[in-house]
Amino acid sequence: MSDVAFARAGPEAPGLFRLRTIVILIVVGVAAFAAMVVGAAYAPGSAPKGGGAAHAVSNSAVGYSGIIRLAQAAGYETRVVRDEEMLDSRGLMVLTPQTADTPMSDVIVRRRGLPTLIVLPKWATVTDPKHPGWVVHFGLLPASEPYGVLAPANKLTITRTKSGGAPLLADGWLSDSGVQIKAPRPLQTISGANLKPLLTGKDGRIVLAQLGEGPLYVLADGDLLANIGMRDADSAAAAIDLLDQLNVSNEPISFDVTLVGLGRSPNPLRLAFDPPFLAMTLTLVAAMLLAGWQAFARFGPAVRRERAIAFGKAALVDNSAMLIRKARRQARLGGRYAEVIRERAVIAFGVPAKLRDKAIDDYLDRMGGRAKFSELAAAADDAADRQELVAAAQALHDWQKEKGK
Repeated sequence: MSDVAFARAGPEAPGLFRLRTIVILIVVGVAAFAAMVVGAAYAPGSAPKGGGAAHAVSNSAVGYSGIIRLAQAAGYETRVVRDEEMLDSRGLMVLTPQTADTPMSDVIVRRRGLPTLIVLPKWATVTDPKHPGWVVHFGLLPASEPYGVLAPANKLTITRTKSGGAPLLADGWLSDSGVQIKAPRPLQTISGANLKPLLTGKDGRIVLAQLGEGPLYVLADGDLLANIGMRDADSAAAAIDLLDQLNVSNEPISFDVTLVGLGRSPNPLRLAFDPPFLAMTLTLVAAMLLAGWQAFARFGPAVRRERAIAFGKAALVDNSAMLIRKARRQARLGGRYAEVIRERAVIAFGVPAKLRDKAIDDYLDRMGGRAKFSELAAAADDAADRQELVAAAQALHDWQKEKGK
């Protein structure tokens, strides 16, 4: 058996594609595949819905998706931060922690010197099973929840009062901004050391304050920015104006969702294009290019393939032996080997032609020697494995050699 050979077409039989066309197709295909891989590695992730909690991608009453869309419609550049690497980006960053155990210290340290607005949690809600994206509120959270967001570094007192919807009063450097916004019902306020009031209720309680000397701000009542406050046009416009005053720059206004567990996980494919794994990627690309070059330009003379089955009796015997060995049937050849030795002994020792089968074995046994032929033949026929077969065959060979002397 040999491999099928295909002859080259002669000059009169042109190929389907020219070599140049094939090379161009391969180059374009490889470039397109590489672009797809790189694009998949650095493409931004899809935005999850995020349920109905109080965060930037929530459409519920306590969410903040409304003010983001409103700011975009008003011409402000906004973004939702899903990558922790972007927490120290320039421009105002709005943080919306949900519970007292939200880790805030690292974020505050990273945002040092950058405008940051921390919105304290207010309402206790659960997802509305009848309306996806909505929530059902059970009332106000315990005061320990908004208090614990900045504790123990900043110990704030949380107070809830009936505001009656009266306008809030601008204070401090915000008093010259002209910001006018109505107080939510009920109104959540804060008090404590190191606070500089920027928005207060009619009784002087702080709603928005600057914490310390840097541009770190604390909003006690998130309803001022939440979707529930966007239903009033004047309140919505005032909320946009408030964010613009706190931003104090032309940088985008960012809304973080990593603190509420909606951050985008790192793309494993991107690791292949970032140091230190970039070196390994370039090495693999170079190896593939060399393999492709070898496919088009052979290194050295072509090596002629050998036949699957060689010519000659020896090759036929070897192939037959290989098949028997592959099938693990060597032990079943003991009886046939004993018959071959018996036929050779009949000719070599002049056994009478009239004798048959057992009579031949009896004749050979009477020739004497250290072992009887019938016993050796029976041992070869009963061999159970390769080792027993080899031992029995060797004994028959020695018997024939002994008698031939």
